[in-house]
Amino acid sequence: LPPILNALEVENREPRLVLEVAQHLGENTVRTIAMDGTEGLVRGQGCMDVGSPIKIPVGPKTLGRIINVIGEPIDERGPMGTNMEASIHADAPEFVEMNVKQEILVTGIKVVDLLAPYAKGGKIGLFGGAGVGKTVVIMELINNVAKAHGGCSVFAGVGERTREGNDLYHEMIQSGVISLKDDTSKVALVYGQMNEPPGARARVALTGLTVAEYFRDQEGQDVLLFIDNIFRFTQAGSEVSALLGRIPSAVGYQPTLATDMGTMQERITTTQKGSITSVQAVFVPADDLTDPAPATTFAHLDATTVLSRAISELGIYPAVDPLDSTSRIMDPNIVGEEHYNVARGVQKILQDYKSLQDIIAILGMDELSEEDKLTVARARKIQRFLSQPFQVAEV
Repeated sequence: LPPILNALEVENREPRLVLEVAQHLGENTVRTIAMDGTEGLVRGQGCMDVGSPIKIPVGPKTLGRIINVIGEPIDERGPMGTNMEASIHADAPEFVEMNVKQEILVTGIKVVDLLAPYAKGGKIGLFGGAGVGKTVVIMELINNVAKAHGGCSVFAGVGERTREGNDLYHEMIQSGVISLKDDTSKVALVYGQMNEPPGARARVALTGLTVAEYFRDQEGQDVLLFIDNIFRFTQAGSEVSALLGRIPSAVGYQPTLATDMGTMQERITTTQKGSITSVQAVFVPADDLTDPAPATTFAHLDATTVLSRAISELGIYPAVDPLDSTSRIMDPNIVGEEHYNVARGVQKILQDYKSLQDIIAILGMDELSEEDKLTVARARKIQRFLSQPFQVAEV
């Protein structure tokens, strides 16, 4: 029997259908996860064991191209033209290979750089419910960070809208990040969008990660990995888990939720050779941050940027919640004494304003002491200062 996680290929079928072994049933049957639609399969159809997990093309030739979960180009620009391949399932780097130096990654987004700065080679999460602007913030980060930074970027679209993927591709061509004429492209795109079966959505994050790992390990680069949206990875995992007949755990998620998340997140790390800085959008179901999916993700991140509906309702964009967002490197030894004190001062004013809001709602502004009125005026100025127009949102 083929080992678990091996790829099987269905014979005589167009388009190519790849299956991944998930369970062994008895002596001669395996249960598999399909990476594409299974319509038209018949009983007794031949299947071939590839002899390894799913392998995808990696290397410089992936830059400027769009591939799907099994590494096929889907941008209609011919074959990839590379013979370098890597398996999408790999072990996380060893403990001794890790690197620990801490530097700030400047994003050009005021509220982020001031209150919850991002670490180079760190993992960053953008949390938000539906329609509060996660994808726009990711686009702005791609615009500001990926263009200024000399290395490569990888964008993995996991279970998001195909239209957004298409827009991103064309924007990148216009801005010159992807070049159709020569080999100067800076970004590789990996898509497994909403219309794909759950098997593909549950694996496409690993495909994107594998492309990024090549640039880190073989070329020693500092890679940026954008994932939109990591929640869909968990969601697809729970669909697959239910289809395999596992007993669901909390809120109907898969019992292996933490393991699935851990095996993926532990591969995103900084080694002695190079680094992967990852920015992950995390959809928060029903704006509930205690849901198991976002809650499990929190544990893996170095910095979190929480987008809040209450702030987006005030028309303040980016709708970052300055009190909920955190960063591990908000430390006077890393960002400097002055930055640290300013950030804490800003948070104090905003927190004081938050606690005064009840009084204002009941009694109005006139009942406040002069000092409190000053706090409110300052807090409102700070709120406006922390909003800014984005380049990607300009018409």
